[in-house]
Amino acid sequence: MYEDFYRGRRVLVTGHTGFKGAWLALWLQRLGADVTGYSDRPPTTPSLFDVAGLASTVNHVEGRLEDRSRLTETFARHRPEVVIHLAGQAIVSVGHASPHETFLTNVQGTVNVLQAACDTDSVKGVVSITSDKCYENREWIWGYRENDALGGDDAYSLSKAGAELAIRAYQLAQKSHGTLIASARAGNVVGGGDWAPDRLVPDATAAFAEGRTLMLRRPQARRPWQHVLDPLSGYLLLGARLASGDEAAQAAWNFGPSPAAAATVAEVVDLLARAWGTEPRITTEEGYAENHLLRLDTEKARQQLGWSVSLDLEQTMGFTAQWYKRFYGGADQDEMVAVTHEQIDAFTVAAQQRGMDWA
Repeated sequence: MYEDFYRGRRVLVTGHTGFKGAWLALWLQRLGADVTGYSDRPPTTPSLFDVAGLASTVNHVEGRLEDRSRLTETFARHRPEVVIHLAGQAIVSVGHASPHETFLTNVQGTVNVLQAACDTDSVKGVVSITSDKCYENREWIWGYRENDALGGDDAYSLSKAGAELAIRAYQLAQKSHGTLIASARAGNVVGGGDWAPDRLVPDATAAFAEGRTLMLRRPQARRPWQHVLDPLSGYLLLGARLASGDEAAQAAWNFGPSPAAAATVAEVVDLLARAWGTEPRITTEEGYAENHLLRLDTEKARQQLGWSVSLDLEQTMGFTAQWYKRFYGGADQDEMVAVTHEQIDAFTVAAQQRGMDWA
């Protein structure tokens, strides 16, 4: 995979204690990389980081994005060649409650990571992850392209737009300094091991496992769902391109599913329940205002990187239900690591069947 690029390569992942970061760390290990993780403590209990025992299998550094000296020390000690920056405040509802924390972590934290990377001569490529919510959402029926306006109407969205502007500033500043930087935008990522609050899949699978009623907020809201491994495959592809000196990769990139994968909250619950083998009990309740439609145009990634999603919506929910069912069924750590690796392998097979170059 990835033409063996990551074997023996030093890679630093920020946010490796989070959902996406833990999956990425496990995949990088499977690719033979020397993985260093920099992150605050796991944001939830349980967490995939703890379930997989990652503290003992990666170079684990506990620290906050706001701590510049800790970041600088970590970069200097571990001398990464590729940096994938995933850490941040990732919950929309937390943005409503704590805008100061959200901006401090997502904007200033990104600046701190980029500065540490640019000050470390071993770093050749940086992939900085923001969100599909960095776009000014106009409720269009077509997907947003990378050159569409940034913005938002809540603290989380605006903080991700601010991070994008910071990334652009560093891209311009580093043109003659050898560190290539790209931003990656993805959203509504699902998969096993996510227990973040106010997220549909963790709430639904816990309700299935416990046999209780699931409360849905805005069940007709439509989202472009994708399995966590799909955008991660794009991040890994982008990191390899950047670290190999591909200046065309220094840009903003969308990683999202096809329009056919967009589905309502209610439809996703139905797919999860069928994969689980249960009949869900559902109630609804109005929550805070949310955008109803947000879709990414991924034609640029398809044309220039040769990337597209490898799992359709039904496969995505099948993978996800299978993972949680094993966890709630009492599987131990070794079994859950094995399940996670099995899903990485099955995902790679699906990518090969769809003709993905990286696989």
